[in-house]
Amino acid sequence: MVSGNIFHCRKHSWPPEEYISRSTLHLLEFDSASPPEHAWRRRLNSHANLLREFSVTFREAVKMKAPIDPFTRESCKPSASQGVPLGGMGKPDDHGISSWGWNLGGQHSTYHALFPRAWTIYDGEPDPELKISCRQISPFIPHNYRDSSLPVAVFVYTNSIGGISHLSGDHVNEPFMTAKDNPPVTFAIAACETQNVDVSVLPSFGLTEQSHITAKDMWGKMAQDGHFDRDNFHAGPSIVSSPGDTLCAAVSASTWVEPHGKCTVAFSLAWSSPKVKFLKGSSYNRRYTKFYGTSERSALNLAHDALIKSHLPAKEEESNWDSNHDRSVKVATSVSIKPPKVNGKHDIVVKKDTIDHLGLENNCEDVGRFLYLEGIEYIMWCTYDVHFYASFALLVLFPKIELSIQQDFAKAVLCEDGRKVKFLAEGNSGIRKVRGAVPHDLGTHDPWHEMNAYNIHDTSRWKDLNPKFVLQIYRDFAATGDMSFALDVWPSVRAAMEYMEQFDRDDDGLIENDGFPDQTYDAWTVHGISAYCGCLWLAALEAAAAMAHRLGDKGFEEWCKSKFLKAKPVFEGKLWNGSYFNYDSGSSSNSRSIQADQLAGQWYIASSGLPPIFDDFKIKSALQKIYDFNVMRVRGGRMGAVNGMHPNGKVDESCMQSREIWTGVTYGVAATMILAGMEEQAFATAEGIFTAGWSEEGYGYWFQTPEGWTTDGHYRSLIYMRPLSIWAMQWALSLPKAILEAPGINMMDRLHTSPLDFRAGYGDTSRFRKSASRRRWFGNQVFQCTCK
Repeated sequence: MVSGNIFHCRKHSWPPEEYISRSTLHLLEFDSASPPEHAWRRRLNSHANLLREFSVTFREAVKMKAPIDPFTRESCKPSASQGVPLGGMGKPDDHGISSWGWNLGGQHSTYHALFPRAWTIYDGEPDPELKISCRQISPFIPHNYRDSSLPVAVFVYTNSIGGISHLSGDHVNEPFMTAKDNPPVTFAIAACETQNVDVSVLPSFGLTEQSHITAKDMWGKMAQDGHFDRDNFHAGPSIVSSPGDTLCAAVSASTWVEPHGKCTVAFSLAWSSPKVKFLKGSSYNRRYTKFYGTSERSALNLAHDALIKSHLPAKEEESNWDSNHDRSVKVATSVSIKPPKVNGKHDIVVKKDTIDHLGLENNCEDVGRFLYLEGIEYIMWCTYDVHFYASFALLVLFPKIELSIQQDFAKAVLCEDGRKVKFLAEGNSGIRKVRGAVPHDLGTHDPWHEMNAYNIHDTSRWKDLNPKFVLQIYRDFAATGDMSFALDVWPSVRAAMEYMEQFDRDDDGLIENDGFPDQTYDAWTVHGISAYCGCLWLAALEAAAAMAHRLGDKGFEEWCKSKFLKAKPVFEGKLWNGSYFNYDSGSSSNSRSIQADQLAGQWYIASSGLPPIFDDFKIKSALQKIYDFNVMRVRGGRMGAVNGMHPNGKVDESCMQSREIWTGVTYGVAATMILAGMEEQAFATAEGIFTAGWSEEGYGYWFQTPEGWTTDGHYRSLIYMRPLSIWAMQWALSLPKAILEAPGINMMDRLHTSPLDFRAGYGDTSRFRKSASRRRWFGNQVFQCTCK
């Protein structure tokens, strides 16, 4: 558990020699075996915190009626350390892996991570004379859509007492299978064989006493001989396993080393599950099958090519994965095939993967289509109000995928799904998808065909989704300059903006919230005009006007400018209090709360190269207020920015979300500060997330950053989408040339078209709809699409 003085010290960096001796670093300074200084690191024997999940009050639990049962907790508590146990596991009476004599204390071994690479350094463990580095890499290469889709990883072991040479060899053993009628998963393990490295395999062993060869037998063979029998390469296919059996396989690479020499041994691991099958029957092929096919033996080729690719010299391959050493690579492979289980059913659920549809025309032929989960507790694909924050990562690293997602949502805007849905929070019913409304998500059990898996509230009445769509579209258009993309999505942009008019009930140009949590903070009620949604709306008007200007839609440009000029003084007049924008214009106890996310619209405007919505004084004053109160008054700034803070310096406790610190929102606030020229406050704000989540004194959320945590460290929703907004900070620090040089727009420069001209231009979308109709991505059997 976390000690009481968790926030009384902080570490800004770790010199490598703090955990690794200088002599070891010197010995490992070849073949990229030494980790870089700025890699995140931990000793293998570091203490594992028991992570503590959030709790709600009884009143909140009754109001939530949410998919997460607040009264029931899983029996297996998540931990900050999940891996191979340290110390002697040996249980002589056990025939599984517990029988292995794993002799590692971990006090002289460290793990280093700098995604997508990692290093495990054994500095004299288990033998004091051995200095071993295990370098790991899985291809995740910006703008390389082919290699980044490959399900492979390479592990290169380097020690300080060996040599490398080359010798041909080509050893492949046969697969063994446990799958029946279910989509299989094939695993392949491979190793390089060189003059000093001998490769041997054990095609099959089990974990029970009834196994022909047990895990205990395998360990004993390795302890005695240091390798498996060479005859195993000619053993042929293993027998088919019985239902419920756990089958294992092993590859060994053994070497003799000279004193004070150096040696490198490389392994690769590949896993092939070519078909994705969702619960309601839709099937897809994963992206990598475009290059490796759907054969169950494709894992073998993946493992082989991974070893070759990771050792290509830079002069031959710009995107070589890690090493600059040319060598001939031969592999020994062991393959197993077994069906995955998800919730007891043999259905494959893909997380963070690019996929090709088996029956629909592909909307982006060279990158396929993409889905990623909101989180492991919120099982919805491409949750859009959260993607608003996370999308910077895709735009920076894989912009074609980002455009593909936006095109999917643009198509959805113009479609309607009339099937009835009951909404849990209010108890009322409505239709699943309303035309003109941006969907909350692309679905769960039948993505693209059955959207809006979220059913707590009626998201067709949410006030943030449509403005977020317009803002993302314009940012992506400005960043990529893709005119074809802009023309395709423009009818949807107009439809999304027109749809929002219904929420301006007093014709003052501003949208009003409806007295329920009608935005991404779906437990935090809003009354009247709100800082969050109102600012997003003003930003969307500016972005839509700028896009209309670039596309030559003068009528709609004028409409947006007119709305903006009417709405902005109303927004400032009702919410600006001299130092920040009030939470909302209502009269509730938290209406004057300081919301960390109050300038979300300004964040996007600045990220898109457009003129600021407000004057510089208001922007900096609001950000300074957030920094002074939401950041610095919570544990001295070492936790991030709390969502809501009363002006008296007390955390807003009006609901679960107001008192939470959201990691992704904190990064977004930091990015806004950078764009406003407040870099010192920005990095101090973001540092709180690192200190609480990733530092050695923190709560232990590394590699599973949650949606947020409370001021006492209770988390909600691990491995969440929103923290990807850290890439917005990188975006702000190095705005692309296309953004810096994007054509500006003067929102005060009215066109003064006549009412007749305005209406004519406003209603004519035929030339854009013609462009948008070229692709049909959703099945007509589900949606009644109004676009032709």
